[in-house]
Amino acid sequence: MNHPILDIRDDRFLQIVDTDAPLELVADGFVFLEGPIWHPHEHHLIFSDIIGDSMYCWQPGESVSMFRRPSHMANGNTYDRQGCLLTCEHATSRVTRTDPYGRTEVLASHYQGQELNSPNDIVVKLDGRIYFTDPNSGRNEPYGVARSQALDFQGVYKLEPETGALTLLVDDFEKPNGLCFSLDERLLFINDTARQHIRLFDVTADGLLKNGRLWADLTGEEIGVADGMKVDTAGRLFCTGPGGVHVFDQNARLLGRIMVPQQAANFTWGDPDLRSLYITASQTLYRIRLKQAGQQLF
Repeated sequence: MNHPILDIRDDRFLQIVDTDAPLELVADGFVFLEGPIWHPHEHHLIFSDIIGDSMYCWQPGESVSMFRRPSHMANGNTYDRQGCLLTCEHATSRVTRTDPYGRTEVLASHYQGQELNSPNDIVVKLDGRIYFTDPNSGRNEPYGVARSQALDFQGVYKLEPETGALTLLVDDFEKPNGLCFSLDERLLFINDTARQHIRLFDVTADGLLKNGRLWADLTGEEIGVADGMKVDTAGRLFCTGPGGVHVFDQNARLLGRIMVPQQAANFTWGDPDLRSLYITASQTLYRIRLKQAGQQLF
């Protein structure tokens, strides 16, 4: 059974979204949107336009305003446990932290003396540890600045916020991209854009990863790749892919897809009840109401 914006693969998908829920256009006219995050207390959305070298802020009932320009071709964003903004910058190969007063510091830029590739997406564990992916996407135009690569691998890292210690966790991805924890944080999902699949790792007590295995493939003939990825409050995994946003149950069964007219790169839950899914898709920011809330970032 299919609807204009829903590709229903399992009846349980209807526990997540109504068949008559509209896909609303919130704002458009951008170049390539990414990294949306909802501030749970100030109730606004920050998102990146990578190629436009800008970050924007939008609040319901208001127009989009400029948050930062230049953004150093920022991609993924999140908040840490103190409400500071963490940003992955393609053009500078850095991870930065901006406090609520607008003061910015560099958290990571090199690994063992070599410049990082181009930090892409980022998450924060409840204990404050920071995890980010580092493909070479931002070392090529148009999503970054063309330059040679110092590291000979595409890594996933753990960053200790207090000491700045950077640990390489995995180095066998072709293009690591989106990542997210399970609800209990015992598992870490990481997708690979080049291979169009999601891998699953066990998280050890000291924050390292082990027992990596293939968890799901993202299939489809439409435009889109494995990119932004998050888990809702019921433990279902959402991941962008061909056609839009793919939704899996906890056993990796595809429940359905929310179809998006443009290439969906990332998403986040927003609004006071965290039941609106905001989707960044190329030039456009979309919103669709869901029945299940997403997780609050801090």
